[in-house]
This record gives sequence, structure tokens and C-alpha cells, in this order.
Amino acid sequence: MSASTLINALSAATGSDNIATDDATKRPHQIGYRSGYGEAAAVVYPTSLLALWEVLKACHQHDAVIIPQAANTGLTEGSTPKDDYGRPAVILSTMRLKGLHFLQEGKQVVALPGATLFELSQQLAPIGREPHSVIGSTSIGASVVGGVCNNSGGALCRRGPAYTELALYARVNENNELELINELGIDLGDTPEEILPRVEQGDFPEDSVRHDVGKASDDDYQTIIRGADQPGAARYNNDPRLLHGASGSAGKVVVFAVRLDTFEQEKDVTTYYVGTNDTQQLADFRFRFLLEASRLPITTEYLHRELFDVAKRYGKDSFLLIKWLGTQRLPGAFRLKNRVDSLFRKIPFLPEPFTDHVLQAVSRVLPSPLPKRLHTWRDAYEHHLIIRVNGDMCEETERFLSECFGQDAWFRCTPDEGERAMLHRFAAAGAAVRYRTIHHKDVEDILALDIALSRNDPEWFEQLPESISKDIVHRLYYGHFFCHVFHQDYIFRRGADVDALKKPC
Repeated sequence: MSASTLINALSAATGSDNIATDDATKRPHQIGYRSGYGEAAAVVYPTSLLALWEVLKACHQHDAVIIPQAANTGLTEGSTPKDDYGRPAVILSTMRLKGLHFLQEGKQVVALPGATLFELSQQLAPIGREPHSVIGSTSIGASVVGGVCNNSGGALCRRGPAYTELALYARVNENNELELINELGIDLGDTPEEILPRVEQGDFPEDSVRHDVGKASDDDYQTIIRGADQPGAARYNNDPRLLHGASGSAGKVVVFAVRLDTFEQEKDVTTYYVGTNDTQQLADFRFRFLLEASRLPITTEYLHRELFDVAKRYGKDSFLLIKWLGTQRLPGAFRLKNRVDSLFRKIPFLPEPFTDHVLQAVSRVLPSPLPKRLHTWRDAYEHHLIIRVNGDMCEETERFLSECFGQDAWFRCTPDEGERAMLHRFAAAGAAVRYRTIHHKDVEDILALDIALSRNDPEWFEQLPESISKDIVHRLYYGHFFCHVFHQDYIFRRGADVDALKKPC
């Protein structure tokens, strides 16, 4: 069938005002946050769950590729089209499908496809609770459903990957039939026409909600992460333990709602900053703490010195934006930035994205927002660790730090130092993208890898051969140290064959 026939069917399903076929509107949806690009026949913006169902029916009838997309904040090209599918591709934007409905006085939440972690954080804060993830993707607008679909790990040692066995989703079955699967544990009716409006409205009478039908979080993770002397990764994508319905589906199904646990807010938090030039010291510290400590820390975030430097220069404006505006204004700032970039994209001689070049120029003249002690530790140590614990863990934590690193390689942060250290860690995630934007004439591309090491592997810091390292401008290492999961961003010089380097040996 022709693309025009497909577009007509989508218009009938959700209204012509909720479809984009022009290149300028489609472009932000076709480009990945960090890398990746592909063509789509249309971007569709359903405004109700029932309209979403009708769009799916139209796509299925016309044999279109469906690419579910929320905030498009994925770092490894999973949110955008790719390659030539041999048939039309439709990007299904869910960001107009907002909605959060609390159960059990906020101990659980039912989240619709466009609800973001930031919105969930804001609504939970007044009742003293928080979602699975509280830093990083929370601030840049990532969706709750997107985290579940990708088993996103977050940074919190006690909570593990995003996971639930309770979801409402559509799939194509073995008979090539589109069907709606209700595994929410809530009795909602029998047909999509009955079920979907009730979910959207949060129409959940108490006697319709069951509490014995499955997990709404990964409650095994604390045991798994503590197995530092055991083989196998603590967490990784496509872990069979975490593939259930919507969880880990990674775009293979379309999710209408997920039901998740929420958590008590962390209070009385103390931050420690650690430096070392010996990777074995960090490995020994991780091993001992996980096996011997009475409780897990809240987070343990690693940064390499090279990333420290790149983030200090190319993440400064992100740092200051959060510091000055607060996280509550950040999503609005990102929306404004996207609108301005879209406007200036029409002027051919201006660099893209225009606001990044302006922000980078402004940030150059601003003083460093990092505390003096962080600069001192940067000069003295190659490897940096930020540890956050509850106040009642301070004595025990300081004992482990002193025994593993001595007295002089770590310090207890003031509240301001702790906040700034974590903001610097957050800004690091976008530093590679900004570097490529500013130095686009000298940079070929970014190769972004997430590496999950075995829990008992002491050789956690890689050594690259000259055949690869000769083409690398910067190696940016950071990650969740106790989880043994690392983000490794490689910025390659112009002319390097990045596609060849992506392929396994």
C-alpha cells in the first residue's frame, strides 16, 4: 500500500492535526539524543489511549513499522528509525498521553505512556515518596514507561532495574492479530473500548484492584548486587530474569500503562568524595563493602579524570542551568531550547543546534561552579568515586574508606559540595554530545557503549590496543560502580570508520 493510503488511515484514527509528515516537524523525532538517524513516513501524536489503539490498528492493517517513542532521551539509538525496513515506518509519539494515578496512598502508581519520571517525582514529593530513578534521566524528561521497556538501571544501589509484571500493552500474536493484554492486576472490562477510557481516567474502584498478582519492582536486586564474589553481571539488558510482558520489551510491544512501586524518600544523606590512582583499590573497596557492610549505600558513581575535564568545560551550562533554575524548570527549558533550535534551523549558514553553540560560548566566560576540593582531587587522582549514604551509615562507611584508601584520599562533602559533585556527574552524561556539536569539523562520531561487567571481575578498567586508541580523541568513562555498569563514550576523530569499530571482532 502507498504511504498516502497509510497517512489517510492514520488521520482517520487520530485526526489530521495529530500527524506530522513534513521534514521539519519529523526531524527531532528521527534523530537520536546522542546518535542515530532514520526516515519515517509520519510521526503520530495520539491524544487518548483509545486513539492510540486505533493508530495501532491502522499501522497493523497497512503493514507499517511502528517505532514507539516517548521523550527520545535514549542514548544508544533505540528510540529512532534505523536502516531501510522495506516498508513505511511510523514514529508513535506518546508524549501527549499524560497521566499518573496513585494506588494505596501513593505506594504504587499507574503511569500512562507520556508520564515522565520528573512529573512522577514532583507528584510524589509532597507525600514523602519517590520513584525508581531520581537522578539523570529524571531531569531530561525520560518517561516512566520507557524505563520499564528498557529495564533502565538508574543509579540507585538498592532498587535495581526498572521492572514490573503489571502492565497493559498491545502485541501482535502468533496468528498475526493485534490484541490488548491486561496484566495490570486491575479489573477494567473485556474490550479496548471498555478498558482504555477507564485506565486514562484512573477509574479503579477499590474492589477492582488486586495486590497478589505479581511484582511491581525488582525486589531481588539487593541480594544480587551484594554477590560481589559471584560470576555474572548484576544487571544488563535482556536479562531473562527481567523479561516479562512490557518489562524489557524494547519496542516489541506498545505499552498503554504500567503499575509500579514507589519508595520512601531518602533522608539525612551524606556524600563522600574519593580519589585514587590505583584501580585495584577501588575494586577492593567495592568487594569489601558489598560483602561486609550492614547496608547498601544509596549511590556509588564513578568518574574518570578525562571525563571530569570534558564535563567541566562542555557540561558547565547544564550544571548551572539546574543549579540556577532547579529541576522543576528544566523540562520547560528543554522545550524552549528545542523550539529555538527548530526556528534557527531554517537559516542555512548557522551551526546546528544553534542554542548549543550559544550556550557553550556563554559558559566559557563563566567561572567554574565546582568546589575547590573537587579541583584539588582532580589534579591529584585519575579515578573519582562519589558515595552517598544515609547518616546512620557514616561511621561504618568512613571505616571502610580509611582501611581501603587511607585517611587522605577521601573527604566528607558539605551539603553544597555534595550537591555540586552530583550535578557534575549528571552534566557528564551530555558532555560528549556537546563536544561533538562544537567540534563537528574534527569529530567523526560518538560510539556510546554501556558495559555490564561480571560482579566478581577485578579488572574493571579497560586497556585499549593502539589500533583502536589511535583514532580516539577522548575516552569518557563513568558509571554505577557498585553495580559494575559503566557508560563508555568514545569520541572518534574525523575520518575514523566508527561503523567498523562497532562490529564485534
